[in-house]
Amino acid sequence: MEVHVLASGSDGNCTVIENDGEAIMIDAGISCRRILSLMEREGVDKDMVKAILITHEHSDHVSGAGATARKLDIPIVANMATFDVSNLGNVQHWVYKSNSCIDIGQFHVTPLATSHNAVEPNCYFTEVDNDKKVLVATDTGKFSQQIEHALGLADVAVIEANYDLDMLVNGPYPPSLKSLIGSERGHMNNLDTARAIRRTEGQNTNRQIFLAHLSKTNNTPDIARQSVSDVTGIKRLKIDCLEFPGDTRTLKVRE
Repeated sequence: MEVHVLASGSDGNCTVIENDGEAIMIDAGISCRRILSLMEREGVDKDMVKAILITHEHSDHVSGAGATARKLDIPIVANMATFDVSNLGNVQHWVYKSNSCIDIGQFHVTPLATSHNAVEPNCYFTEVDNDKKVLVATDTGKFSQQIEHALGLADVAVIEANYDLDMLVNGPYPPSLKSLIGSERGHMNNLDTARAIRRTEGQNTNRQIFLAHLSKTNNTPDIARQSVSDVTGIKRLKIDCLEFPGDTRTLKVRE
């Protein structure tokens, strides 16, 4: 099982989870052309993708979703509120109720409600064969008990560490935007993410941590990794994230 982080951040988000000849895509916030190019670069056959799951309607998560769904002839999967406001055009779509489970091929997916300034945002916990588990959880101002439970079970956790608190406070954003980002309907900061990781340590000793959706303005890869390392005791080299624009990452679920 492989997790391909093709894009992560305010410029666009897209992650593909692949196993045994099938795949699902979580968000498509970059162009269809870019998605297909990055999939080819990472060795992901586009014909494996069975569906695109949408977390919420913000453009950095859906801007390429409609075109990609049409190009690959696959459905968009989202709750009705998110689908209705995402303006995806004429696409196949499957609708779910939040906190219900979805089976897409071999993937058993549980949407988990997040806390973000969107109509009905979710993250996704994906299981295959009951022994391979991936959490993709970004764009939330807090982790619920359900998300933390999934974080404890995950073999690979792609989780938000959007901002460094000092950088946000002293940065260039207007006060209203700083307040939103720092609220429970905004984003997770490095330290809150680190504390959630620490609270769930020991449940899966092979868990891989990938810090996602880092702010270009209010965070850096080095600060994010160091902050999480300081709180959790995990070595910096074992904490991953994208390093620069256009960077991608493939994470393999350890057997």
